[in-house]
Amino acid sequence: MTDAADRLLVNAAVHTLTDPDTVFEAVAIRDGEIIRLGDSYELEFLEGVETDVIDCDGRVVLPGFIDAHTHMEQLGQHLVHADLSTADSAADCLEELSAQADRDPGREWVLGFGYDDSAWESGPLTRTDLDAVSEDRPVVAMRVDLHTASLNSVALERFADDLPADDLRTADGKPTGVAVEDAAEAVRRQLTADRDELREVLSAATQYAVEHGVTGVHDKVRGSSAPRVYRELAADDELPLRVRIDYWSDHLESLVDVGLTTNAGSDRVQTGAIKSFSDGSIGSRTAKLQEPYADVVAEPDGECESADHERGQWVVDPDELGTLVARADGEGYQLCIHAIGDEAIEETLSALEETSDPGGRRHRIEHAELLTDAQIDRMAEAGIVASMQPNFHRWAGEGGLYDQRLGEERRLRTNRFRRVLEAGVPLAFGSDCMPLEPLLGVQHAVTAPTDAQRLSVTEALRAYTHGAAFAGFDEDRLGTLAVGKRADLVVLEESPWTQAERIDEIDVAMTIVDGEVVFDGREA
Repeated sequence: MTDAADRLLVNAAVHTLTDPDTVFEAVAIRDGEIIRLGDSYELEFLEGVETDVIDCDGRVVLPGFIDAHTHMEQLGQHLVHADLSTADSAADCLEELSAQADRDPGREWVLGFGYDDSAWESGPLTRTDLDAVSEDRPVVAMRVDLHTASLNSVALERFADDLPADDLRTADGKPTGVAVEDAAEAVRRQLTADRDELREVLSAATQYAVEHGVTGVHDKVRGSSAPRVYRELAADDELPLRVRIDYWSDHLESLVDVGLTTNAGSDRVQTGAIKSFSDGSIGSRTAKLQEPYADVVAEPDGECESADHERGQWVVDPDELGTLVARADGEGYQLCIHAIGDEAIEETLSALEETSDPGGRRHRIEHAELLTDAQIDRMAEAGIVASMQPNFHRWAGEGGLYDQRLGEERRLRTNRFRRVLEAGVPLAFGSDCMPLEPLLGVQHAVTAPTDAQRLSVTEALRAYTHGAAFAGFDEDRLGTLAVGKRADLVVLEESPWTQAERIDEIDVAMTIVDGEVVFDGREA
């Protein structure tokens, strides 16, 4: 006699997102595993006395979304501190920061996260701006890409001994309060929460994630007790999704010493890749380009204001990066390297091509925003994963950030998902927490400005499911719906195939991880 299912989802449009996509009406789950797909009437015999039968009422069921590049601690900080991601101006940011200061008068630091100044005439928030929030408490606002931090006078004084001068912007010989790259990272690390607060931050972030249909994340972690907190949450049965931890390269020797290798860990928390940088970001003009930025500020003598601003800057020198790649690969680790500008991609790709088995190790280039045709073809040949962010197309329109920084020709070859996919490069989607909303990313991919940048709905969904699972060595258990795979599912209120222009407005009705409902947003 066949054992009953623990849970049945019936009367649904169950998209397996296999290639080609196959659609069923129902799915049966037992012990966290998919045991049957078929029509509702075919699965009725699996209903037992204790079976939870969920009538989806025609809703769409998909594999759970996996965010292949995210920062959960920063997401949680958005939720716990001032969220500046929706601010349309510096004034909006200052209003929200002032409100945060009033809401939490007992907290010494006033913190805000996620501002995007790319459409502002004023540029990044400055010391003078933030002094208007408080002249007594330290105030820090992190830009959306985390490559720029803005500090008020009190915060600048607190960080005086920690910030490399080369990464502090100045005007008339005085610091403006704008810190980039290593200085911004030093600020971020100092703001890392202690374990008690970090548990609150990560709990808020993981709950937000499952509310948006995310069943797994590849979290980039540096200088934080997040790995320990994740494992504590899992042990206490309070971690609602799967976490793959990509450790910054400064953790490499410790990982080697304790024997934490890529893919080691539990069913819920795993060790992922060794993460490093090559360059910065386009928004901060620190992405390393082969040709100068289109909006470089020139001095009267015609020279650029600094070499860093002309073509960007290295965060990790190519020689140093090559040494790191060889060391990590030699120890058997997967690598994921942040490279945005075409010059940074060139150096990163060259380093990864020199490894023993780049495709087998599934080495990854994170972001890869300004790939050349030749680089795409080389990635395909080597089997290197393109871990990309479709929501970055927020900057791809005429007159947007890419247009301002790069000019039209380079703008049109940013984030060319179709070109990448058709070349045979493994494509994984993530959000970089800008914001962590897969359906928004899917919409951006489906409605991108050019054919080379645009994907079909199915292709975009697969990059956020199967593609991300593949990037994490998880395609045998996650990323598509099939008998024998883990029951990580998202149920959508509407079909993304019928409304490509407003996919981001579709509500998540339910999220299921390992067969358990971790979010239920259906109306009562």
